[in-house]
Amino acid sequence: HASGDSRRIGTVKYVGPVEGYSDTWVGVDWDNGEGKHDGSINGVQYFHAKSERSGSFVRAHNLNQGISLLEALESRYKSESTKDEDEEDDMYVLSTSNQRVSVQLLGKDKVYDKLSRFEKLTSVSLSYMGISSPGIPSHINNTVPNIKELDLTGNLLLEWKDVGTICEQLPALRTINLSNNLMSPYKSELPLLKNIKVVVLNNTGVDWEQGFHYLQLLNLEDNCIDEWKEIMKLSQLRCLEKLYLNRNCLSSLFYPDNGGRYESEVTCYKPFQNLHCLLLANNNIGDLASVDSLNLFPNLVDIRLSDNPITDSGRGGVPRFVLIARLAKVQILNGSEVTPRERKDSEIRFLELKKIHGIEDERPSIGATVPQTISSGLLSITLNCVGASMGEKPSLTKKLPATTTVGKLKFLCESFFKLTSMKLKLYLPEEGSPFPMLLDNDTSSLMDLGIGNDSIILVDEESS
Repeated sequence: HASGDSRRIGTVKYVGPVEGYSDTWVGVDWDNGEGKHDGSINGVQYFHAKSERSGSFVRAHNLNQGISLLEALESRYKSESTKDEDEEDDMYVLSTSNQRVSVQLLGKDKVYDKLSRFEKLTSVSLSYMGISSPGIPSHINNTVPNIKELDLTGNLLLEWKDVGTICEQLPALRTINLSNNLMSPYKSELPLLKNIKVVVLNNTGVDWEQGFHYLQLLNLEDNCIDEWKEIMKLSQLRCLEKLYLNRNCLSSLFYPDNGGRYESEVTCYKPFQNLHCLLLANNNIGDLASVDSLNLFPNLVDIRLSDNPITDSGRGGVPRFVLIARLAKVQILNGSEVTPRERKDSEIRFLELKKIHGIEDERPSIGATVPQTISSGLLSITLNCVGASMGEKPSLTKKLPATTTVGKLKFLCESFFKLTSMKLKLYLPEEGSPFPMLLDNDTSSLMDLGIGNDSIILVDEESS
């Protein structure tokens, strides 16, 4: 990294003379892309930078090859009392006129004292410290034996054997963040990271075929992934239990044929055998075939599909009860538990919906046709006034579109029963329950709520 700026990281691509300039120069390809050229000067190509302006030539004394993990630990966490006077961190805030106003942090000495007792540390952040090596392995374990979480973002680690050394010396370590370390490809099998539960590898250039057999949680959110076949490369991570794919660009997904190339040739291990949590919020999934394929994952019970076209009624999506009815094994949907009662009700409503609207599951274009078929239907709804001050009013049976919202229905009830002076509440009696369900979301439609044909809705007044 650049001397004096551990956040300016680059890869040395050339060491030697540069025509027209004296002495030896170092050609660097900067990670952040902020250089001056592509590795060539005056028509001579000294090295190939990754972009047109990510390379530059610098003198060796302006670069720092890095420090050991323990040196970084000492630098960041040593107690205040061991710092020289001129190293004292000057704490200040800026006034409205941009002047520094000194402030004092109460309890600062206690904080520094606690952090400086290395054997007590369980969570350590050494991001952008210029770490390039583990140092003496045994010293790591002797100094910080109880670290559980280690953030090494933006350092100069290159070799996987160094990562293996660090992990072996920290038996309590469960989480390691290696983001923004440009790791070299591993030629043989990876170091055994048996105890590691979470590895973060953003911007490391890691190839999935390298392994990570013991990985249990993988977070790939916000990565612009648009091809499910890229995700299929992870199917051989045998211990993978949780896969976070929120905020990507996936438009569909599938589970591979067990007889295909994704199944292990040696054992009968199935793809994603141990995956039980799959988060897919904020993608572009719009077909029910993708939803149905989630049933094929052997142990998948926790699924998030919110903010996809398939769950947005405004974009032709389907309501929650339809998803529950189609996902036979789901126990948690969009972060909410699916109770046995909700499952039963959802399956009954879905069967009723199919009966009313003649939906055929076998249609290949089901994703495009179901919402329109549902929404175009009319439901026969009986409205009963039960409010104490409403007087005796006969029941009314009306034909209403399945897309009618609770708010719209309240407005209609005011007109039907001439109840313009009072605020209304609507309830749906439920079989097997002593209490009717309050319809409290004015934007939910009859279809969203799974209200079928010949349903009864109770019209009550808001209590003052």
